Amino acid sequence: MFRQITDSVFASPQIGIDAIAEAKALGIVRIINNRPEGESDDQTPGEDIEAAAREAGIDYIAIPVTHSGFSQTQVDAMEQALAVDGPVLAYCRSGTRSTLLWALARAKAGDSPAVIASKAAGAGYDVAPIRQLIEMLSARG
Repeated sequence: MFRQITDSVFASPQIGIDAIAEAKALGIVRIINNRPEGESDDQTPGEDIEAAAREAGIDYIAIPVTHSGFSQTQVDAMEQALAVDGPVLAYCRSGTRSTLLWALARAKAGDSPAVIASKAAGAGYDVAPIRQLIEMLSARG
């Protein structure tokens, strides 16, 4: 279920409470929820995942991303959320928004767009829809 993007970053489709044990077994230290609450009737509420994560000793942060796109505030928040000592798991409906937000945060930090695209592709995600933005952020980084 969890797709490994880098040694310390995993992306996933919507998780449930049962996924917390798997995250703990992988050494995940922070879960990042990139899904807005109430996006679909079948999603596990973020507060339930947060409670289970914290009970398991895993930090939890919500950086909701709607289908309308990404803001600088979200990119900055993701960059800060990734700056932790240990692996993180980011999730949304399919894992795509989480991966794209990771890509933007890494571009802002100055990572190579080609390397970002390759790592995302290795996990089964395509950054082509935001490649131009990745190039721009990387050039500024």
